[in-house]
Amino acid sequence: MPFEEISRRALMRSALALSPAILEAAQHAHESVTAQSTRLESLDRVTAGEIEAIASAIIPTDETPGAREAGVIYFIDRALATFDRSKRALYKTGLAEVQAHRKRLFPASLSIAALSASECDTLLHAVEKTEFFQVVRTHVVTGFLANPSWGGNRGNAGWKLIGFEEAHSFQPPFGYYDNPENGQ
Repeated sequence: MPFEEISRRALMRSALALSPAILEAAQHAHESVTAQSTRLESLDRVTAGEIEAIASAIIPTDETPGAREAGVIYFIDRALATFDRSKRALYKTGLAEVQAHRKRLFPASLSIAALSASECDTLLHAVEKTEFFQVVRTHVVTGFLANPSWGGNRGNAGWKLIGFEEAHSFQPPFGYYDNPENGQ
């Protein structure tokens, strides 16, 4: 049927028939890129809570927002679901090792998230040379300073802390306009 022969009524009927699928796809896309999304893709809530406690010790909250307020855990989760998928096993085994250290150092504790700030610092000093800690620290700092559309840096917390203002700008190459060979 040529385009000219499609009635508005038929077009609306077909659009309405597809609308639930279209709306669902649009919502999924929106949630995937919004920095405020709280949906986890690769981590369960308990694991995310433990990693968030580690992240909060790496970039703590003081008079400025820390890793928790910046939503760094959502950047880490997204990294493990996408571009750093190969690090999932390291997170699993590394977190188990950190939990073992926690149980040895603080036998009465139930989780990393339940530790006091000084206890968490003691625990992280004990594991800071491990590959797991190095990767987590890299993810935390990256998530704190990365573009908010990647899942972290909520409210531009990291950018505000370092004084970065997102602005599009263009500067022509040095000397381009001064060169008579360019027709200027």
